[in-house]
Amino acid sequence: MQLQDRRLSSSHRDILLLLQHKPVYTGGRCQTESETAPERARLIALGADFVLAKRGGELTYHGPGQLVGYPLLDLGRRASTSTSAISIRDYICQLQHVLSLHLRSAHGLALIPSGHTDVFLGEHEKVASIGVQVRHRLTTHGFSMNVTRQPRAWFDEIVACGLADVKAASIESVTGRKPDVGMEIPGIVARFGRVMERQMVPLEVGSGQLAELVYTLEQESREGERTT
Repeated sequence: MQLQDRRLSSSHRDILLLLQHKPVYTGGRCQTESETAPERARLIALGADFVLAKRGGELTYHGPGQLVGYPLLDLGRRASTSTSAISIRDYICQLQHVLSLHLRSAHGLALIPSGHTDVFLGEHEKVASIGVQVRHRLTTHGFSMNVTRQPRAWFDEIVACGLADVKAASIESVTGRKPDVGMEIPGIVARFGRVMERQMVPLEVGSGQLAELVYTLEQESREGERTT
C-alpha cells in the first residue's frame, strides 16, 4: 500500500509507502560487508535475505506480520503551523508519536517511555522500531511495527538493534487477538497525516520508475503473504 501528500507549492511529492516484506535482515550504515559476513551466511541459511542499508541503527528484521513504512519526505517543506523546517530529531520524535498514538488509540496498548528511538511496551518488549536516513533534508527508510506473532521467531535469531535484553513484542502477543496487517494501514495513515500535518491521498503511480518500484514491492508483499 502507498499514500502520498500532494503540496501545490512544490513539484516534489512527499510519499509514504506501507508494505510487508519477504523475510529480510538488514544492517545499518555503520556495519560493513566483512564484519557481517558470518552472520549473513547463517541468516541466509534460515531462508531470509540479507541487506546492508544506509539507515541508522544496527541489525534488524522485516517480514510478514509486520507493517513497514517508508516516508519519503522533504523536511525543508514547512508544515502549515510551522515557522521553520523540521529538524531530524523532531522528525524521529514525530514518527515515535505516530506509532505510539496508533497503538494506544487503536489497540489500547500501554507504552513506556524509553531513551531509545523505538517504541516499547515494557522494559524488555519492543513493538516498533525506527531507523532513518536524511540527506539534503530528504528522508529515506522509516519505521516498522510488529502486528502478528510471526516476526518473533526471526527476531530471536539475532540481537536486534544491539539490544541483547530486548525481545520482539507484537499487537497479537499483547492483546491475544489475531490482527490483520492490512487493517492497520488506515489508522497509521490517518495519524501520520495528523502528526506530520500532511493531507494524505492515494498515490497515483502512473508509469515510470516509481510505478515499477511500487509494483515490485506490492508483488513481494503478496508473495510473502502466500508463503506464510
